[in-house]
Amino acid sequence: TLKVVTKKQPNVKEMDDLLFAWVVAKHVKSNAITIVKDQVLIGMGAGQPNRVTSVRLAAQFAGGASNGAVLASDALFPFDDNVNEAASAGITAIVQPGGSIRDEEIIETADNLGIAMAFTGTRHFLH
Repeated sequence: TLKVVTKKQPNVKEMDDLLFAWVVAKHVKSNAITIVKDQVLIGMGAGQPNRVTSVRLAAQFAGGASNGAVLASDALFPFDDNVNEAASAGITAIVQPGGSIRDEEIIETADNLGIAMAFTGTRHFLH
């Protein structure tokens, strides 16, 4: 189950896409980022030395289609730079495990950018 941690709640379509993106991220190599729109994987970043590079790669592959899409991360966001990268790609909602010592800062950044964010409390992290 997802726990929404931001002021903005995902709408029904975003929630469906978040759940799909989360399942897909489970099957992608570590530092996995998946971008989904309308139940279709449109961008993916994986196997990178850091998560923000995976976000950039996923957004690059998605191109303009990422505007209005959602993003899933297989593990927690250690810094809010991931949220800023997602916002610059037009992402409207994010699902991630949570559990960073900077969760409050990351949630605040999402709130400031108008992005819905949900935590799973579980990480996939496939090596």
